[in-house]
Amino acid sequence: MSLPVLLAAVTPSPSPSPSSSATNPATATLQDAQESATNAASWVEQNWSTWLSIGLRVLLIVVIAAVLRVVVRRSISKLIEHMNSTAQAVDGTALGGLLVNNERRRQRSQAIGSVLRSVASFVIMGTAALMVLGTFEINLAPLLASAGVAGVAIGFGARNLVTDFLSGVFMILEDQYGVGDTVDAGVASGEVIEVGLRVTKLRGDNGEVWYVRNGEVKRIGNLSQGWATAGVDVTVRPSEDLDRVQSVLHEVGEAMSKEEPWSERLWGPIEVLGLDNVFLDSMVVRVSAKTMPGKALSVERELRWRIKRAFDAADIRMVGGLPVQPDGEPSAADPTAGMAAPSAYASSTSPQSQAASPLAPSNVTK
Repeated sequence: MSLPVLLAAVTPSPSPSPSSSATNPATATLQDAQESATNAASWVEQNWSTWLSIGLRVLLIVVIAAVLRVVVRRSISKLIEHMNSTAQAVDGTALGGLLVNNERRRQRSQAIGSVLRSVASFVIMGTAALMVLGTFEINLAPLLASAGVAGVAIGFGARNLVTDFLSGVFMILEDQYGVGDTVDAGVASGEVIEVGLRVTKLRGDNGEVWYVRNGEVKRIGNLSQGWATAGVDVTVRPSEDLDRVQSVLHEVGEAMSKEEPWSERLWGPIEVLGLDNVFLDSMVVRVSAKTMPGKALSVERELRWRIKRAFDAADIRMVGGLPVQPDGEPSAADPTAGMAAPSAYASSTSPQSQAASPLAPSNVTK
């Protein structure tokens, strides 16, 4: 039996007369309450199935969205961990140990994982919210139109921010540079200390920190990827024996390649490329070597040091800068070299001064 039938059975069938209702207010109040309860019970009975259907549908949408979000985020985390494990396997090789940086890999994986998880959460939860609103039979057309207009306005006002963000995402995904790399970003150069989705931090040569917006980077040169080249120009006298100079340079290169830590920093033999320039008072011999990225400067300094000591031991004279003095003549500088030549007009008795002086006025007799 339904609830209205039960209430009708409990309620007395004869309705009170107007005179009795007027004389008994308590009875009238009880009857109004019974009528209100009857109407409410009837309304609930008519709509409870619709409410239950809507509630179950909303609950199902929320549960499916939450489960899907957890599954997608865990899948992304597993993918990032798999990428890290693959990179760690490369660390076992000699080349991988030199090129793969743990901090760089960690920041890159964290940035990529954060972007993917945020995008997945936004898409899943946004779709679920729209489906819940559609379940309540809310017209989504004005809402979507307003959201589109607001999105266009925000995107136009924050176009620089959007450009920086998208540029940062592609820089990280393409692995253009990472922490520890020495880069030239055009607007600034230095060592990368942090890579973000909007800003990249660089440490300059003098210790300054540059904050470079990713959207402002039009071109970038990475000096830490692949390999570097160390080049040294050796300037000697044109009278030196080239075969002897080449032999000494080869000995220096072989000795340096066998010593630590230069054997690890050199990725190839030190080569004597030959004569780079020939002048009247000097000639330039070019020496080059392929080195580890970022170690070319230290290799050049050590190579110059060793070449100078080897040339001194072999009595090979290196020149450069000042003109070469002939053997046996002192190389003292002339103290009058920086003085200007005396002027002929400095003396009042010189013919030039007398010729340039004005004529004295002649005496006019009256």
